[in-house]
Amino acid sequence: MPSNDLVQSWLLKAARDLETAKIVASHLPDYDDVIAFHCQQAIEKGLKGYLIFLDIEFKPVHDLGYLLNLTSTKDDAFDIYFEKIDRISRYAVQIRYPDTIIRLTRFQIQEAIKMADLIFTLVNGKIS
Repeated sequence: MPSNDLVQSWLLKAARDLETAKIVASHLPDYDDVIAFHCQQAIEKGLKGYLIFLDIEFKPVHDLGYLLNLTSTKDDAFDIYFEKIDRISRYAVQIRYPDTIIRLTRFQIQEAIKMADLIFTLVNGKIS
């Protein structure tokens, strides 16, 4: 049986990444790389917390598609978001390093925040 403390620790980290993305978006909207990275991290940590809750082992990766595929072995509720989540998955790698610069539109940033918020809310609802 997975530890509830470990699940809650992952969810707390996810919540903090989500809040960081929202705060930066409202105060420093040109920091699109930071906002997108924290959205990716919020989704990743939320899914990892849910995987632990479901008692599914996972490799220590940042690939949201991989985590989502594992989740769908016991719960396919997230599958409808696969394409959007997979797009956000690239933000962890592409934006993290200075030699790779991409620019995101306001729409892409808002979509990332909405998706991170949605996944976090879904995970919380399933665990509660």
